Amino acid sequence: MSVVIDISDLPLERVSFAVSPLAELGALLHVLAEPSHHPGLREWAAETTGALSPDLADRLHEADILWRSTRSDLFLPSGGVGDLSGELDALDRLDDDSFVVAAVEISCSTSFGHPRPSPLRDTRDRRRARELAAARGLRQAAFADRLLDDPPAVRAWLRNLLEDCEQAFFGEVWQRVRAQLSADARDKTQVLGRQGLAQALAAVSPAISLDSAHARIVIDKLQDGRVTGTEAGLVFLPTAFGWPHLVVRDAHGDRPVVQYPAALPNESPSLPLETVQQRLEAVAHPVRLRLCRTLARGAHSTTELADAYGLTPPEVSRHVAVLKKAGLIKTRREGRYVLHELDLQLVSRLGPDLLGNALR
Repeated sequence: MSVVIDISDLPLERVSFAVSPLAELGALLHVLAEPSHHPGLREWAAETTGALSPDLADRLHEADILWRSTRSDLFLPSGGVGDLSGELDALDRLDDDSFVVAAVEISCSTSFGHPRPSPLRDTRDRRRARELAAARGLRQAAFADRLLDDPPAVRAWLRNLLEDCEQAFFGEVWQRVRAQLSADARDKTQVLGRQGLAQALAAVSPAISLDSAHARIVIDKLQDGRVTGTEAGLVFLPTAFGWPHLVVRDAHGDRPVVQYPAALPNESPSLPLETVQQRLEAVAHPVRLRLCRTLARGAHSTTELADAYGLTPPEVSRHVAVLKKAGLIKTRREGRYVLHELDLQLVSRLGPDLLGNALR
């Protein structure tokens, strides 16, 4: 599975790295709404939430469909304005249809949608937007109703909410991380100019690669999707608070946006999805699962395993080969015997690796 960005019609000089305070605010609002996604930020989220005024906390809850599960396109601008006020001004210049379409990108679908009529004009889209919001809660449904009934009023309400967030906590955070994000964007721009797109993508994330033969960028994610780059360009936005997420915005004709973590945590990054899937499939077989129980307790030969489980040595060898190909066991020779043992450290990573791919 992967999200593919078609760059066949994208001039490479239009690939850029920028910083966006609005995108960073969106990442922080997501952390406040889903701190379990970000273990390293739980303390910050608890302290910040506890310091919010009841009114601000209540309004954030009302609008959290914009950033809780799926980030609204409103929070993934093309960057380059430099300050939150300027990016909010850009939102104010959107027509009602564009504003509403960007705001209701809240589907939990695993694939990207295609350009479609505005919910303000299409009855089916309007019904879908209401149903998606209603599934998140009564307050969220009421917010969606107001958005669809009076977009200018909600636009003003949302701007006021985000400005209050800047006063309450974001302004201080942005001053602290802005230099870091700007430096990261500059570094990636230099890699792009000196070493090319493939190396720049590798510097962004080990989950992103260039398939030059097919003129596409491949992002290893637990979803399928296709985004088309245009002459308008492609923008990468670093975030100090995004890990483990890699967020992709299909701008439907505008510049697509990829928001990526500027720094990875100290623990090992998640393995590619293909490797995780191979390892899960290897241990899913009931016979191999029982073999893992024994191999977790120490090194054993094929003959020992066959005798313990009433299998023939060739049968055991086939199952051991699958586990070995998945990298789950270590093998060593003792005299004329070959001994197999479960790699406990690697197996202990299966859960985090699966979760990392699910959250990416």
